[in-house]
Amino acid sequence: MRTAIRAHDFGTVFRLARSEAGISYSKIAAECDIKPERVGLLARGHGSVTTFEKVARIADALRIPGAMLGLARREWEEPSAPHRALPRHLHPITTEGGGNEVRRREFFKSSAGAGLAVGLPELSRPKVGRRVGSDFPERLRERTTRLRRLDDVLGGGDTYRVYLGEYQATKALIRDATYSEGTYKSLLSVLSEQAQQAGWAAFDSGRHSDATGLYEASRTTAIEAEDTALAGNALAFLAYQAVSGDRQAGIETAARSCATAGPDAAPGVRALLQERLAWAYAVAGLAGETERALAAAESALAEIDDAPQPDWVAWVDRNELSIMTGRCWTELRRPLRAVPALETALAEYDDAHARDKSLYMSWLADSYLAAGEIEQAAAVTSRALDLSAGVASVRPRERLAPVLRRLGGHRALPEVAEALDKAQA
Repeated sequence: MRTAIRAHDFGTVFRLARSEAGISYSKIAAECDIKPERVGLLARGHGSVTTFEKVARIADALRIPGAMLGLARREWEEPSAPHRALPRHLHPITTEGGGNEVRRREFFKSSAGAGLAVGLPELSRPKVGRRVGSDFPERLRERTTRLRRLDDVLGGGDTYRVYLGEYQATKALIRDATYSEGTYKSLLSVLSEQAQQAGWAAFDSGRHSDATGLYEASRTTAIEAEDTALAGNALAFLAYQAVSGDRQAGIETAARSCATAGPDAAPGVRALLQERLAWAYAVAGLAGETERALAAAESALAEIDDAPQPDWVAWVDRNELSIMTGRCWTELRRPLRAVPALETALAEYDDAHARDKSLYMSWLADSYLAAGEIEQAAAVTSRALDLSAGVASVRPRERLAPVLRRLGGHRALPEVAEALDKAQA
């Protein structure tokens, strides 16, 4: 039991609780606020529990000491030494899930060594009392900016609960604190930005319904905050999800995202939204519309000078536009256009960005296949597999799957056999 607890193997914890202590799954479900069928699935080895709120709930329900789970001492534990209460202005912010920021931070740090959660950078959420001053939203946005850098090197499986916790904490603050009308609008803008970051991590880790819900919440919040750029970006995220199913809906939503942000949006914002529109057109097979949207994105990038841009578009530059151009031409089955754009851009792409680089290499491999360059496609696929190994994102393997299936018809080639064996391993 101790081994299972320290590994956060709650399926084994539940199974032992029933077999050795006679606690029924229905009782565990009721006390831990988990559906009975999910308790049964976990006990049979299917799935895992990773969110801070749920782990804390299980700890309290089963009276598991916090230290065993990487949590702070639970309220029901006897203190080992007298302690003084914190002043009210230093009380941690309670999230909707019932956890708090201090416990959450300790959970992430202590869990990181076991590969259960990503260790947060040494960042503290800005302290705030019941009354929120006008400078607080900007300090909170700066923290959001720093935490966004985790996405440069980690997949959504590692970052989702971090970003979701930030979103929930800000949401609770808005609910419980007092502030001026102007500060309220600024807090809503930060909340919308945080919802988009959490939604992106959910999408990247395969939690598509969670992503949709967060994008929709972000859009509603951005509208209330009168932040048209963020409202437009929320629609762009929704369009990016939609194109894999309803292509026409994806195009319409992407076009609405550009219209919502409007012509007065920052150049970086317009470039990003036009890129997403180009992608929607490309997936639908509309070459002329794709080319026009890419040209619009390039024109917007040319307008960027020293004027400030939102941090959430900081990654959109000429190299990123080259990658999107190559991706679009790959979808349109134009390898002679796709390969040079992707090769040039990827040559400048650092391997530290393993998830994104492996993803983009999947489109390069796809284009090589379309051009009949089987060995080159296999070599690029092999490299993409190396990069994506251990990345907590479902997307690289999802993208590489059809490439690997097509390579399967050429197994007689040594380069292909090596790539296929690597994928199998």
